[in-house]
Amino acid sequence: MFNALLLEESGKDTLARVQRLDVNQLTEGDVLVRVDYSSLNYKDALAITGKGKIVRHWPMVPGVDFAGTVLASDHADHKIGDEVLLTGWGVGEKTWGGMAEKVRVNGDWLQSLPGNMSPKRAMAIGTAGLTAMLSVMALEHAGITPNQGPILVTGATGGVGSTALQLLAKAGFEVHAATGRSAHKEWLTRLGASQVIDRNEFLQEPAPLASQVWAGAIDAVGGRTLANILSQTKMRGAIAACGLAGGVALNTTVMPFILRGVQLLGIDSVYAPIATREIAWQRLEETLPVDFEEQCEVYTLEQSIQAAHDLLAGKLKGRALIQP
Repeated sequence: MFNALLLEESGKDTLARVQRLDVNQLTEGDVLVRVDYSSLNYKDALAITGKGKIVRHWPMVPGVDFAGTVLASDHADHKIGDEVLLTGWGVGEKTWGGMAEKVRVNGDWLQSLPGNMSPKRAMAIGTAGLTAMLSVMALEHAGITPNQGPILVTGATGGVGSTALQLLAKAGFEVHAATGRSAHKEWLTRLGASQVIDRNEFLQEPAPLASQVWAGAIDAVGGRTLANILSQTKMRGAIAACGLAGGVALNTTVMPFILRGVQLLGIDSVYAPIATREIAWQRLEETLPVDFEEQCEVYTLEQSIQAAHDLLAGKLKGRALIQP
């Protein structure tokens, strides 16, 4: 028997509670893992609170990522005792996820922990860190360099934004952080932001084209924010779009694309190829501070329910770890 955070349908609501489960109840897979850490992501918070249509099958154990140790395996690449991590692949949405003491998954989705990385550090980085690094890599591939001008990071106090901010600053970019939480200005500055901007500046009705400000951006918000950024991006600039906290609609024009050659780069961290993930994880390990995991708050399974509500209410900053 083991503990897990189980989500069940209750009319139109979602009932989230910690329960004792049997291994035989786990979803199918060829590798059984003891979970050391998971993390609380935006998707997880939507699933736990029932405020988003994340869960595809009921009941569901949330947790779109986890790190731990292999307990049993029928997969050629993973043996008992191996330390592994998983992010994405529909875990916590289609199959049971990492907010449990044990999880069973398809071994093709697992990666070995890079180098001497601990499970705690792996989940301090987690899905958010992977998404941030894939976004940075996309900007690099688009030819964006530090001498072209400032890079904007939206949702800067969130997991993706705060990690992207540190990665970009370490790479020599001038980074401007957009947030609705002015109380965290000093914290964002310590992470590497040269300027902190009120997110409301990006919520006005966007012009087809505005003054050229940004060489590039990493946008975790979407909606009207992304439309405004597009209109303000410099000639040959690029935006990595990796989130939708501000909405899924994008009401813009083709003018930034055909008059300035702006590139809109979609970031998919859920089904990114393993080879790409391995490059990203290696760079994350080499680039992020050695004490990166100490920036994170750690919650129990029981505490994760309230933490999910707090995340959606904008009360959390950075990364939130779950220790089953």
